[in-house]
Amino acid sequence: MTERLSQNIVKEVLNQSLDLDRMFHALSDPSRRSMVERLSLAPTTVSELGKPLSMSLAAVVQHVQVLEACGLVRSQKIGRSRMCTLNRELLGEAEQWIAHRRTAVGRRMDRLEQALQHQFTNEEES
Repeated sequence: MTERLSQNIVKEVLNQSLDLDRMFHALSDPSRRSMVERLSLAPTTVSELGKPLSMSLAAVVQHVQVLEACGLVRSQKIGRSRMCTLNRELLGEAEQWIAHRRTAVGRRMDRLEQALQHQFTNEEES
């Protein structure tokens, strides 16, 4: 493998990691999670996103900007309103990352279970 190819692979992995970091940071706030949940149903305006939340429109806009900065939400001006949509692809990447971790943990738990069963069987035979 050439050095340039290796550097490109490392760079891509680091960029994916940064994207996930930004997304999980954005999702760490309950208000933003609520907005993402609402957007998972259908695109909506910024003012509609803020209705169930007890905060000013300016605060809602700041939360939307955080979601846009990490790529989870896209918005566009339509007339006098700003319409927001959820970037399902990025959400899928997070889901895939979590699924890989779940699989790895599951394998470790299976090995632990086998080791414990083996130890328990050996103790019974003694």
